[in-house]
Amino acid sequence: MQDTVILYTNPQSRGRIARWMLEEVGAPYDTEVLEYNGSMKSPAYLKINPMGKVPAIVHRDQVVTEGAAICAYLAEAFPQAGLAPLPEERASYYRWMFFAAGPLEATITDFKIFGLEPDAEKQRMVGYGSYAAVLDNLSTWLGDHTYVTSERFTAADVYVGAQINWGLQFGTIEKRAEFTDYAQRVTNRDAYHRAMEKDDALVEKA
Repeated sequence: MQDTVILYTNPQSRGRIARWMLEEVGAPYDTEVLEYNGSMKSPAYLKINPMGKVPAIVHRDQVVTEGAAICAYLAEAFPQAGLAPLPEERASYYRWMFFAAGPLEATITDFKIFGLEPDAEKQRMVGYGSYAAVLDNLSTWLGDHTYVTSERFTAADVYVGAQINWGLQFGTIEKRAEFTDYAQRVTNRDAYHRAMEKDDALVEKA
């Protein structure tokens, strides 16, 4: 069975998370660049991801979509990279990876992009509660830990780190010291720089 991963992406998308993870694990991969409102909505691609969104990967005839799921899958599919959690790291690994995929992204979308901060009554109805609660929770944890699981970089740091780094760049996450210090740590990696250079080159060609 083919072990090469096919990455479906666009250099101006969350596909950068998947490429960073692929570079971290050292997986052999081919890149298929899709255009918004074009090949991303083509019948061929919709068979892979009916949402018509990127990123998606195909590996060993299996499809994986969603950035957090791709990071978790690749960590397990390529264990030699050492980015899957150790038994004692699993709780914080899954907790914060999916906190970033759920409450963090949802509150940024609602509050910073759509301007929909729920009032005190409606905060009971949303998983994140409030923008302030999400940032306080995450910054407290990162202030006490070098990486998501403590002292070791894992796949969770690719996903959480990408979310925080983008948020800092685009002003959707407050520039607290806990966030800026963490973002600097996780992006100071050869794999991160390789991934960004490849996607930046694609942007320049567009």
